[in-house]
Amino acid sequence: MGITARGVGLLVAAVVLLGVGFRYAYPELTVLGAAAGVAVGYAVVTAAWRPRLTVERRADPDRVARGEPAAMELAVRNTGRLRAANLVAEDRCAGELVPVPLLRLRPGRETRVRYPVPTQRRGVVPVGPLRVVRRDPLGLMALARGYGGTVPVWVHPRIHPLSAVPTGAGRSLDGRVDSVPHGSITFDSLREYVVGDELRRVHWRTSARVGELMVRENVDTSLPRLVVVLDNRAAAHPVRSAGVAESFESACEAAASVVAAAVREDLPVHLLLVAPAEVEPAGAAGPLDRLAAVELTGGGAEVLSTATSRLRQERLGDTLVFLTGPGAGDELGHVGALRGAYPSVVVGMFGASAPTAAAATGLVVLDAADGAAFAAEWDGIRRW
Repeated sequence: MGITARGVGLLVAAVVLLGVGFRYAYPELTVLGAAAGVAVGYAVVTAAWRPRLTVERRADPDRVARGEPAAMELAVRNTGRLRAANLVAEDRCAGELVPVPLLRLRPGRETRVRYPVPTQRRGVVPVGPLRVVRRDPLGLMALARGYGGTVPVWVHPRIHPLSAVPTGAGRSLDGRVDSVPHGSITFDSLREYVVGDELRRVHWRTSARVGELMVRENVDTSLPRLVVVLDNRAAAHPVRSAGVAESFESACEAAASVVAAAVREDLPVHLLLVAPAEVEPAGAAGPLDRLAAVELTGGGAEVLSTATSRLRQERLGDTLVFLTGPGAGDELGHVGALRGAYPSVVVGMFGASAPTAAAATGLVVLDAADGAAFAAEWDGIRRW
């Protein structure tokens, strides 16, 4: 409960008038002091009344790409039975307050408000709770209460269409790694025949040897497996414009574009961060939500060295896409050392003032100013 400046002045006046009136036997001052005290008491009772409101909100839609329109629909219902609610309400959206009209909201009635949600920046925009302020008619007291919960709006990075996808990598028996076209079918194993199997898949020589029909199992071993690594260290993106690292935003757009292209082609893809968060963002569903919530964090070359060591040990795929900024230009040797574990390594460098030299043989470096330029460079890689 908060008392306004007017309320403080009236309360002080009431105390002074009552004190002087009783001390010097001035009934007129005593009456004025009592009236001021009654006014303050009335203000406290009026502002302390708690309206019974239910708040429902819905984001339309709750996930958008950066710059796309999104709106929040708010429904406020007065569930009280005795009196109408004459209130001032504000909804908190991305750190700003949006006015919500609740004047004379009668019992059982509801009001609906729809307003746009800012999506100019990538991130998770929290909307809510509704802040209802109850004031007395004299303006002496003001009491603010929160109603309803918070609904997030996930603003994803822009996705730039990529027409090319990597080829797979087939390892021969002599250890050589060859680039093979997507969709190549290779023998994997033999199993017993079951009703419904095609007879052309029966391996007759093995069937004659074991005395049972054996069927060939074929798999697409050439299916490319992508690993997208986003460098989210603040040291890799030192340039800021209005507090925003544009090179990091462009890297996020490139990561979203590669992930979207892999999903479109039904290719397995992993999204990793150089400096992963200790706790995954609440409510995140999929890599695009993770890209919406990711933020720059601390860490230097030792963090990158730890991340590359983990990638070398796990070998999650055959095509590694490393996305970073100008601050990591001298640290690409750690990425180049992964050529032994990943046959194809592509580095996306954003915001560099000069062309970036490859730190190892076979390392493909794409210098791009933003996500759109990265998409054009990506489609121009000859090895795809």
